[in-house]
Amino acid sequence: MTAAFVIDGSMTMAWCFADEATPPSHRIQERLEHQGAVVPSHWPLEVANVLALAEKHRRITPAKSGQFLSLLEMLDIEVDGETSERVFSHVLPLCRRHGLTSYDAAYLELAIRRGIPLASLDVDLLRGARSLGIEVLGR
Repeated sequence: MTAAFVIDGSMTMAWCFADEATPPSHRIQERLEHQGAVVPSHWPLEVANVLALAEKHRRITPAKSGQFLSLLEMLDIEVDGETSERVFSHVLPLCRRHGLTSYDAAYLELAIRRGIPLASLDVDLLRGARSLGIEVLGR
């Protein structure tokens, strides 16, 4: 299935933690049942890092992490292979222009490159996307 939108880490992790879930995050998760999404190459590391820290701080159990990862594996989420090749030429300039971390700017670069909406709960990332005319999902 062709990716219809980009999802970032904030949106992804809202599906894992009830206290971070929002009506928009629920809608995006439901949308993923019918449409594919794409993420930059660092997304799996970002998800794993959040889960590892949540387990360390006893916010989540390893069993719950496993259930969440099983959910993610069932969804049609493509990991983009070009992100790392574009870090210095495209991502870094977006960091500078919009005051974003390189991780967040990678989501923005991917949405620009693919010409698809960006699903996020991150205010700064959504602001940057809107300023560039990228359709945003999640707020």
